[in-house]
Amino acid sequence: MVVSRPSTSPSRSRRLRRLVPLLVLAAGALAGGLVAGGAHVPAERRLATQFAAAWEREAYAEMYAMLTPQSRAETSLRRFGRAYRRARVTATLAWLRAGRPGDVRNDAVTVPFEVRTRVFGDLEAAVTLPLSEGEDGEPAVAWSPHLAFPGLRPGERLRRSTRMPERGTIVARDGTPMAEGEERLSDLDPLASEIAGRVGPAPPEREDELAERGVPKDAPVGLTGLEREFDDELGGGPGGELLAGTRVLASRAPRPGRSVRTTIDPDVQRAAVQALAGRYGGIAAVRPRTGEVLALAGVAFSAPQPPGSVFKIITLAGALEANTVRRNERFPVETAATLEGVELQNANGESCGGTLIDSFAHSCNSVFAPMGAELGAEKLVAAAERFGFNQEPRLAGAARSTIPAAAEIGDDLAVGSTAIGQGKVLTTPLRMALVAAAIGEGGRLMQPTLLRGERTESSQATPAATARFIGRAMRAVVTDGTGVGAALDGVAVAGKTGTAELRSTVSEDPVPAEPGEPPPAEDLTDTDAWFTAYAPAGNPTIAVCVLLIAQGAGGEVAAPAAAQVIDAAVG
Repeated sequence: MVVSRPSTSPSRSRRLRRLVPLLVLAAGALAGGLVAGGAHVPAERRLATQFAAAWEREAYAEMYAMLTPQSRAETSLRRFGRAYRRARVTATLAWLRAGRPGDVRNDAVTVPFEVRTRVFGDLEAAVTLPLSEGEDGEPAVAWSPHLAFPGLRPGERLRRSTRMPERGTIVARDGTPMAEGEERLSDLDPLASEIAGRVGPAPPEREDELAERGVPKDAPVGLTGLEREFDDELGGGPGGELLAGTRVLASRAPRPGRSVRTTIDPDVQRAAVQALAGRYGGIAAVRPRTGEVLALAGVAFSAPQPPGSVFKIITLAGALEANTVRRNERFPVETAATLEGVELQNANGESCGGTLIDSFAHSCNSVFAPMGAELGAEKLVAAAERFGFNQEPRLAGAARSTIPAAAEIGDDLAVGSTAIGQGKVLTTPLRMALVAAAIGEGGRLMQPTLLRGERTESSQATPAATARFIGRAMRAVVTDGTGVGAALDGVAVAGKTGTAELRSTVSEDPVPAEPGEPPPAEDLTDTDAWFTAYAPAGNPTIAVCVLLIAQGAGGEVAAPAAAQVIDAAVG
């Protein structure tokens, strides 16, 4: 049997087609009304959301604007902001995040918070914001001091009780302890104390930083030397309790300090201390291939001085790169050069010149001052900066080696004076040891490190071919020139002497810098003695620089001291 369906008339179909869009619009309007009704947020909760969001951003002025007139009358914006900042420091706050505010209950809205602190761990706590009518009739926060941190109750004050762990041990390259325990003792004393440094109460410039980390005011921190360089690792991290009155909001045990294995070689360090022999100055020794610091004695990186002729290494590198001097060039044998009508004499008025290598080996100012003037201030400064001048040192407490900007140096006389290490150029033994190391490593300049095994950055200070030529010239300094006092049997030493005039750069006796004291006045001279070197030439394992402040000529007093250190390392 066949069942037939009733047919729909054309007119009815047309009416249904017209009706569908109207039904869709009606349904949309109903849904929109439901959403709008569901999205309505009471003004009190909206205020709590805005207050918490401003708190997350530390926008205290915005928060203050949401207070009741009475609260603003009782608390200034400055005091209000200070309450929140003090709470952040006390808690060592890393961040806080607000959750969704609750419903209005008894004219207050509770906002949950997640809080992370650097010292005491994480906590979850709430802040209940009491509300009252503001100036415009809208809700406002009736503020009290306990609202400055989640979890505080009326009348409670946020405070902390912190503890520091035992400080980590500093060990030498070979594993020998250099400073350990509360007394920071070592079997290497007094050798270790020369480089390990001191601990004590925080200096003023570090108080804010340490307070942020939660370190108690009386806790010993690294002040100098390796103790300062590795203070974060050695000191570990504080622990303790974050308290609301007497209630514990959060707690965590102190993070133990880590032992640090340094690059310091006890044999090389001992040789540096002995070579310095209590004299006022500094000695630095580094491993050329890695930048590892093997020894630091005296003011090896903390008291920049005019470098004198050791700076000619950089001048020669710049001139060779700029092609303002030829390797086979010969120079007249003279006692002085004249720039801008002023005579610049060779040391002791001696006559020197000849080949470029001979002029370098005998440290001829009469050659290198005009060479610097021809090179020009801009290229001379650029060469020095490629060797690390005007750069921030990587080591804590290390002073920058500096050369003035090209525009500040002046005329040809000033440029020539700078090229021979006078004028306003200043450097440290550590920097000049790294310069010598770069020459020994084919022009590759390493960043220094005191942490054994650390891989540091390097840069090409000068092309390898240039470095090889300068290396030959430095070798001639020790075999036939001003640095014969650094010669060692069986070890090929390449070096450069420097004798820096202090009369034009120092108006009074040199100012002492710890450790060490200047020699008696009767023993002072008007020159700094320098010598920088690397060895063995061709495959160096050590680069060293010696500075003896106001104590004579580099070849006479600094070169023999450098030989002692090199001998301890490679002999």
